[in-house]
Amino acid sequence: MTVRRDSAQAELGVIGGSGLYALLDEVTEVRVDTPYGPPSDALFLGEAAGRRIAFLPRHGRGHGLPPHRINYRANLWALHSLGVRQVFGPCAVGGLRPAYGPGTLVVPDQFVDRTSGRAQTYYDGLPLPDGTVPEVVHVSMADPYCPTGRQAALDAARAAAWEPVDGGTLVVIEGPRFSTRAESRWFTANGWSVVGMTGHPEAVLARELGLCYTSLALVTDLDAGVESGEGVTHAEVLEVFARNVDRLRTVLFKALEALPADRDCPCSHALDGLTTGLPGVPGH
Repeated sequence: MTVRRDSAQAELGVIGGSGLYALLDEVTEVRVDTPYGPPSDALFLGEAAGRRIAFLPRHGRGHGLPPHRINYRANLWALHSLGVRQVFGPCAVGGLRPAYGPGTLVVPDQFVDRTSGRAQTYYDGLPLPDGTVPEVVHVSMADPYCPTGRQAALDAARAAAWEPVDGGTLVVIEGPRFSTRAESRWFTANGWSVVGMTGHPEAVLARELGLCYTSLALVTDLDAGVESGEGVTHAEVLEVFARNVDRLRTVLFKALEALPADRDCPCSHALDGLTTGLPGVPGH
């Protein structure tokens, strides 16, 4: 069914990555139409720690969508349309440093985009199906992640006795293939921390809607250039993620509970003074 904001609401959102296809026990499944097509799956609405949460499996509940085919614009728009203003985006990543082995939790503060061909903005000046024409808007991404969300994630991990890596750079590749050894060594030589396939344009699109976005990057393997051997496989990624998914859920619930009901972080002011032309978005 099509759900409008007046019939289903959530204040917080979680976009689950590989291995995290469900979060809440008791949920209402709703389907949301967007101007950008369908999101990856239905949204699952429920409550945890007294907060109303919307969960969306990034790859679909059966992992039917590879990273380059995910409709990122529809995903973020669907969450926004239900009232979500703060989003956590857990993801599986490869470690680019020997110290960041499987089971390491990184809360990055920067990303580098190495993707190609992904729709990565709402503000392209092209008409939407209803005739609405968005403005051409340039949003600051100097600091792409929410400082409030990052601190909540760091505190939650420490409270769960899972010491996180505070900061670092997530390099996002196109996928669905993994890196060559040469690529992996290049990423490491640049000082980047972890490599994944879905962090961009997710963080950018969240910022363009004035949403808070925080990445929680779970290292499932050392990338191909960091160690010898045959290189990572998808099965290994899912196996390591499965071993850590329960404590990742614990961290997510603690972090969600700690997020403030009233925002005053830089993300909430990202569209101040701008004219977006998009209905329901600040500056319309």
